[in-house]
Formats: sequence, structure tokens, C-alpha cells
Amino acid sequence: MDNRTGDGGGSTGTAGGTGGIRLLDSVLAQARAEHRAALVGYLPAGFPTVDGGIEACVALLESGCDIVEVGLPHSDPVLDGPVIQTADDIALRGGVRIADVVRTVREAHAATGKPVLCMTYWNPVDRYGVERFAAELAAAGGAGCILPDLPVEESGAWRKAAEQHGLATVFVVAPSSRDERLAKITAAGSGFVYAASLMGVTGTRESVGREAQQLVARTRETTRLPVCVGLGVSNAAQAEEVAAFADGVIVGSAFVKKLLAHPDDLKSGLEDVRTLAAELAAGVRRGAVR
Repeated sequence: MDNRTGDGGGSTGTAGGTGGIRLLDSVLAQARAEHRAALVGYLPAGFPTVDGGIEACVALLESGCDIVEVGLPHSDPVLDGPVIQTADDIALRGGVRIADVVRTVREAHAATGKPVLCMTYWNPVDRYGVERFAAELAAAGGAGCILPDLPVEESGAWRKAAEQHGLATVFVVAPSSRDERLAKITAAGSGFVYAASLMGVTGTRESVGREAQQLVARTRETTRLPVCVGLGVSNAAQAEEVAAFADGVIVGSAFVKKLLAHPDDLKSGLEDVRTLAAELAAGVRRGAVR
């Protein structure tokens, strides 16, 4: 998000929060007990509108996603690809604020009872106030926060606030992370580990898939936390493939594309989102998690 922060729009949480991390842990454990990977969906708040984004998040959770990540739109999302950058730009031009992100989390969780996390770059949280952000996210029923650009060494204030309010702190690891770095990151995190990689262009997918599988194996050597993979998955066959070696399959751009394809027809976009979520859910259930 840019410098607009707005009002939180939520009541302040108390120490211990809502226990969102307990719900997250339970859902991931249940998927494991069912011998499958969890399906994790992602959509930015405020896209295509605030109300439309809430409907889309609910649609994901009702159609097969076990968990949803609500993105906090940023004016310079350097770690996101062009599809999510486009959605973020639409949300920002629509005037989305942190209050809308919190509202999206609240209403998606309230409608489904499922875990909803916020995925955000660090700067908006820092500007808004770490304690304030954690308290409002917890009061909204949030399960935690994914912070892709927050170094572990600088995460103490956030982790303290998150623990006080019952929120998970999810860190991101990459194939370039050395083993000692993986151990440091996973020791500081909670909820799950986000293993980031790319499917690559046509013709390179097999080798990139192997790299992601190796990253999951290396990460598991350092932690007992579930390891969920963001790989650019867009169909059931790919979801099944990733589910064979990961504890969770994270899908974002494919859902955003469905909504972008219907800029003036939210109903059709939601129908496509529901269909894709159901197909992906079937895919992760065919994948065999060790």
C-alpha cells in the first residue's frame, strides 16, 4: 500500500488475541490427517472493489480453499508478478485502506469460520503501528501475517505483538536460502513456512519443480512447521504435483486472472473463481503427502 493508512475500523484486541494461530494450526493438522496438502488461496483486498474482494475471498473458502491470504495492496509490490501488480493498482486507485484490509479479513472469516491471514510488505505495518496492526488483525479474527520482506533480525517487535494477540508469523524462504539461514528463519516463524519458487516458462517447469521439492526437503530438516509452496500453480494437475511433496499449495495469480478476465462482470468472475478453487481442491486431494 502507499502512504494512505486510514483508520483501523476494528476494536482493539486483548493479550492472547482471538487465538487465530490455533485455528490455522488445526486446519493444517486436519489436512495432514487426511493425507493431503492444504489449499491456500490469495487475493488482494479491495480488488476489484472492497465488497467484491470480500465476496471473492468467501467464494474461495466456500469452494475448496482451506485458508485464504488477504493481500494488503502496495504501490510498489516488488516481490509480486505483473498479474498481482495489476490487481494491486486497481485496488489502490479505488482508495483501499488498511481499514478495508481488516474488514476483508473480518468478513471472510466470519462468513466461513476458516483461517484468514494478511500478506503484506513491512512498510505499511511499520507506519500504521505494529501493536495497532496486530491488535486490529486479531480482533478481526485474523490467523496471522505473512511478511515476505521483513528480515528475521528486525522482526522482534512484530513477533512480540503477534504472540500477544495469538497471531502466526509466517516467513518466506527461497531456493537461494542457505541451510543455516533456513534454520534461523524457521526457528523464528510460526503457523507455516512459505516456500517461494517459480514454475518457470514452458519447457523449464520440470527442473523448477525439482528445485521446489528440494527446498521443501531442506526446510523440513530445520523445522516441524508445515511447509506450503507458492509455485505459480494454475490448474489441478499442477496442484496435485506440488501436493505430492508439500504440506500446502498456495495459489494467487490464477485466481486474480479469473477476476481480471471479467472487469465489468463480478458474478462471472466469482463463478470462475469458485470453479477453479474446486478443481484445485480436487487436485490437492489426489496428491499424496508423506
